[in-house]
Amino acid sequence: MELNLKRPLAFFDLETTGVNVATDRIVEVSILKVSPGGKEETLTLKVNPERPIPAESSMFHGIYDEDVKDLPPFKARAKEIAEFIGDADLAGYNSNKFDVPMLMEEFLRAGVNFSLDGRAFVDVQNIFHQMEQRTLKAAYKFYCDQDLTNAHTAEADVRATYEVLKAQLSKYDGVDYEDKHGQVSKPVVNDVEALHSFTNLSKPVDFAGRLVFDEDGDPTINFGKHKGRKVVDIFEVEPSYYAWMQNGDFPLYTKKVLENIWNDYKNKRKENKQGTSEPVRPSNVVKPAYKKQEPAKPITDDMLKGLQDKFKK
Repeated sequence: MELNLKRPLAFFDLETTGVNVATDRIVEVSILKVSPGGKEETLTLKVNPERPIPAESSMFHGIYDEDVKDLPPFKARAKEIAEFIGDADLAGYNSNKFDVPMLMEEFLRAGVNFSLDGRAFVDVQNIFHQMEQRTLKAAYKFYCDQDLTNAHTAEADVRATYEVLKAQLSKYDGVDYEDKHGQVSKPVVNDVEALHSFTNLSKPVDFAGRLVFDEDGDPTINFGKHKGRKVVDIFEVEPSYYAWMQNGDFPLYTKKVLENIWNDYKNKRKENKQGTSEPVRPSNVVKPAYKKQEPAKPITDDMLKGLQDKFKK
């Protein structure tokens, strides 16, 4: 099955010095860009991470210090990579939790303006885990009935990811999925925006998962003592929390998103002081397109009786 694309979709995979988005670095990037009509373009390159590659990482992806010691760093190739991706949507395997935030960290360090606004993000692993619960190698065998050779090399993995997605679209065409609320849908369809919604069920604001959208579509803290509370509510009662996060060991993209929320919060507070009465809620953070409005419950006699009992003197 060929992908039904409205604009290019860039499958990409990264090999890195480790798994810490904030502190580790990219050593290899491979991109397979598929355009409407089926045209394919590839870009695969290694870069010098400007730090030693831990032995355990080298054993995993097969890239050692001597392989990259004479290569330019990521910042020297960042503009080329950004231009190759262009305005394409992004796809990968575990890309929402790792590859996208890692790539954004490197672009920010390099000073390259690569915006995520308006892009769709298709994480093939999320489709797989929610429908079958397996690994990429098993997914390739399960969906494509082939053995994945050269696993954990970026180019082999990104090609396998592309083939698995096409096979998933065929296998799950018309198949029901029941979510944790008991709602049944047919989410795996040949449409990038629909796949974006299905593979971003956790509603991350920053991809690293430190900030997530709540049911109201507002950015919410997703860790620590304030987990589950709206970001702007924390700003109201503990404004120093913003400075703590900006100075802490958080990914640069998380800090960038938080800065946008903070600036919008301050601007709305200023407007309120000048006489407006609108609540302080961030407007410059893109809310999820999959937000659903719950219908209001009808008023019943029991509800009225409960109110009377609550407020009677």
